[in-house]
Amino acid sequence: MALTQMQLIQSLGEAMAWFERELLWGVEPTELRHLCGRIGELYAALISNGQMAQQVNQPGYDVVSGNGERISVKTTAMMSTAGHIAFSANSLEFVDRVIVLRLNTEEMQIEVLLDAPLADVMPMLSPTTVGKRTLTLSKLLTRTRPSRRAATTSEVRYEGYLVRELESGTIEVEREGVSVQPVKPVLRELAVQLNVGLLNSRGNEFNTRQLGTQIIQSIRALENEIAPGIRALIAEE
Repeated sequence: MALTQMQLIQSLGEAMAWFERELLWGVEPTELRHLCGRIGELYAALISNGQMAQQVNQPGYDVVSGNGERISVKTTAMMSTAGHIAFSANSLEFVDRVIVLRLNTEEMQIEVLLDAPLADVMPMLSPTTVGKRTLTLSKLLTRTRPSRRAATTSEVRYEGYLVRELESGTIEVEREGVSVQPVKPVLRELAVQLNVGLLNSRGNEFNTRQLGTQIIQSIRALENEIAPGIRALIAEE
């Protein structure tokens, strides 16, 4: 049965919520392959204005776009450049387009690593081995990205750290002018110092963007408390 756009959105939200709960229970994201795959297929159907394939384990493709393209959807939760995506060599003839997605567990968001016609993807695949052709993640994660930098919407300094929120929602942290990576461990440390909670109202851990926003707001509030006192001291002098 075909799903409406609203049903796709609801199903995707429910699947993401379940994925987040599994992570909180200590399950490794790479052990949630079936759930990751389902999330990827729902997302691909949504962004392509399409539908899930009618048959379970449909040979070659997982989604049919609104334009009738047969899309092979591959989803990974691996955050490093190691690893690869495997395709069945015998079923590639049924594919028109390839979408490779990554579940970023730090940001709890879906990233599109590749969205291209099969003809553009074929040169990137390895020769056939045991009926499989593979695409290494390093080829996707090291591709040149747009050089335009998102504008800064908020920036604060605290205890030698500079915490910056970009227009895209990304949180950056610098210490003495040097970018800090990964960001979240530092944000957790700052949260403890500032007495900022790590969990949202539903009891789930804030992702990097949410925690960064909370910390920026906390530092802003602290600055507003300190500023009147400084002005009062200056006035007394």
